[in-house]
Amino acid sequence: MLRHLSIKNYALIQELSIDFSDGLSIITGETGAGKSILLGALGLVLGNRADLSSLMNSEEKCVIEAQIDVKNYNLEPYFTSEDLDYEPLTILRREILPSGKSRAFVNDTPVNLQVLTELKKSLIDIHSQHQTLEIANEEFQFQLIDSLAGNQEKVASYKRGLIQWNKLNREIEHLKNQQKEAYQQHDYNLHLFEELEQADLKEGEQQQLEEQLDKLNNIEDIKTGISEALHITVDETIGLQTQLNGLQNTLQKISKYSKEYDSLLERITSVKIELDDIANELENENEQVDFNPNETEVLNDRLQLIYTLQKKHLVDSIEELLEIQKGLSEKVSQVENADHIIAEKESELKEVETKLNIVAQKISEARKKCLPTLTEQLESIISDLGMQQARFNISILSTQKFQSNGKDELSFLFSANKGGSFGELKKVASGGELSRIMLAIKKVLSENSKLPTIIFDEIDTGVSGEISNKMAIIMQEMSRHMQVITITHLPQIAAKGDQHYKVYKEEQSNVTTTRLKRLKTEERVVEIAEMLGGKDISQSAVSHAKELLN
Repeated sequence: MLRHLSIKNYALIQELSIDFSDGLSIITGETGAGKSILLGALGLVLGNRADLSSLMNSEEKCVIEAQIDVKNYNLEPYFTSEDLDYEPLTILRREILPSGKSRAFVNDTPVNLQVLTELKKSLIDIHSQHQTLEIANEEFQFQLIDSLAGNQEKVASYKRGLIQWNKLNREIEHLKNQQKEAYQQHDYNLHLFEELEQADLKEGEQQQLEEQLDKLNNIEDIKTGISEALHITVDETIGLQTQLNGLQNTLQKISKYSKEYDSLLERITSVKIELDDIANELENENEQVDFNPNETEVLNDRLQLIYTLQKKHLVDSIEELLEIQKGLSEKVSQVENADHIIAEKESELKEVETKLNIVAQKISEARKKCLPTLTEQLESIISDLGMQQARFNISILSTQKFQSNGKDELSFLFSANKGGSFGELKKVASGGELSRIMLAIKKVLSENSKLPTIIFDEIDTGVSGEISNKMAIIMQEMSRHMQVITITHLPQIAAKGDQHYKVYKEEQSNVTTTRLKRLKTEERVVEIAEMLGGKDISQSAVSHAKELLN
């Protein structure tokens, strides 16, 4: 339930702060005074899109804040799922900065607009004049029927299943298209794959082969180098081993006289051990170094195969060839396994389709069951609104096609006069009749939902006199179990409110601003008298206003 609304720097509103109560609240004001601005501001704080034109002063930010009593509407789970702080008196805030950036908050926690939009569905129904035209829209009609039938959860479940069903259909179509393309290239891909598979490539192999071949191509230089190294190391006259043996013997004689000499001896001994090991490896390498023409040919052939494959596939490494081999394997496998994969997907699709059909059947049965009650309620309400001969002909036809909200086709026909033929609402109902029908629908919806607040924006368009009085009575009845706020130009409706607000323009420092105030009893008499007879208030208008209020 809306408890408080504050608006700063929005359209013609410089600053406004107003409290709301439960029951029936009336908002009146001259055309152009700014009633639609209030709804625009409320729409923004409930998630509507905004732009810089919303700012009264383009150099200051716009701030709209709504305090909403949510304690009786079981919203704690939603707050928890969105990681929001739950407060019985929840504060929604929207800010539009001069830069054009928009920010939204729930109890001071930043949120995206989707959160505000979801909360709006559980908090406030703003009925605009444009929405009256939606009464002829099939989706709106289904929403009415599903609300009365208690189908909300089943329809939500159906829509989740439909998303999955559509996704599986797209996947199957994509797989079949891929299969068709793959079949066209299968032979060539298989040839390429088998060629790479037979090559039996290994990561790092190319570098190793190139190093081996480089070694064989320079075998003479290598052999000469190893021989010279051995000579320097093991020669009995000048070899390093001979020199180190002499150094080791000399230090051994004096090592007992000092720790420093003994340490030097240990280091020389360590060097000698390492040198002996090097000498052994040099001798081994010298024995193994030998030119083998066959080995060179094998290495050249292997490298040539690798280079040929790289050139063929326009790559520079074995790793890239292995990636291509993997991709070709998948393509070949895709063709060979395509039928199996498609069969699995089609089986999954059939399971989803079976579940969808079950849910759609339950939705359809509930809809058909509630139609007599809905027809009776609507005809009863509009009869009270002066349309005694009006009749509805609402029927549901089950189909085989999956629709967005089930498998039904809806026929929602109307006849305003006795003996008249039935036709679509938009073709046979006048503007005033549509307003009354919409009010009847909203009353039915309000009795079958727990929505805290409904706001009517001139739903009385096209009616007057006694009919408007009856519309006001219906709004009063609705306000017994929900908050009803209505914007009206009709004094008969204005007089029925539990509280009455007036929207008016005021000029300050050559700047026109929109203001809103709650009227006291005497001010209500004046306002309703003006609505009856204009600015020049007559005594009869005042008397009539008092009579309406009483």
